[in-house]
Amino acid sequence: MSKVNVLGVNFDKMTSQQFQEKFIERIENHKSTFVVTANPEIVMAANENPEFMKVLKEDADYITPDGIGIVKASQMLKDPVPERVTGYDLFVWLMKVADQRKLRVYLIGAKPGVIHAVQAKIAGQYSGIELVGAENGYFTEDLDLVANRIARTKPDLVFAALGFPKQEKLLSILRKEEVPALMMGVGGSFDVFSGKVKRAPEAFQKAHLEWFYRLIRNPSRFGRMLVLPRFVIKVQQSKRGKRTR
Repeated sequence: MSKVNVLGVNFDKMTSQQFQEKFIERIENHKSTFVVTANPEIVMAANENPEFMKVLKEDADYITPDGIGIVKASQMLKDPVPERVTGYDLFVWLMKVADQRKLRVYLIGAKPGVIHAVQAKIAGQYSGIELVGAENGYFTEDLDLVANRIARTKPDLVFAALGFPKQEKLLSILRKEEVPALMMGVGGSFDVFSGKVKRAPEAFQKAHLEWFYRLIRNPSRFGRMLVLPRFVIKVQQSKRGKRTR
């Protein structure tokens, strides 16, 4: 499988359609599958946290380019990914698949009000899903205990909305235990799916300006946005480093 290395993180060079085909195949064959949807923030966090980088390198089965910054970085490195593949779009698609195939789904993360709203939406619009677990992200137990609780429900799909790197650390435990489910960290997807947070209008999505829309709606994100110029500088440095070898 072809990959592109962006600051140590190996992204799969596949289209959304190709990812979907792979995921359907693995779900049908009950293969333990750990999916990471990574943006520049996650890449930079992994560069600053060796334990997190190890999870991405050794435990993840697929890493999708969730963020136009990753797409641009791959182009700068002359090894482009085909397109941006967002975690939210994959999550919504997988929920539809679960509904159609009557799959067992476990959800963990977000605030209590958000997870309750997600449960209500599933009950009303995704009646084919067997929701075997739905808990908010404010648990205090050790991640190993949480992972064991999830595994006991025998899910087909597990979605963790705990923020990075916590969600990836939890799912990596399940992957090491070879739980036969497709597992994916989805960040703030529960908030949008529940309707508690509005996704950027389609015009912003097509212009790859979702990050700007979120910044306008929530100026407190400005500090997080400062990681983007640092990311670009590090990619440029890595590009120059490859040239001089």
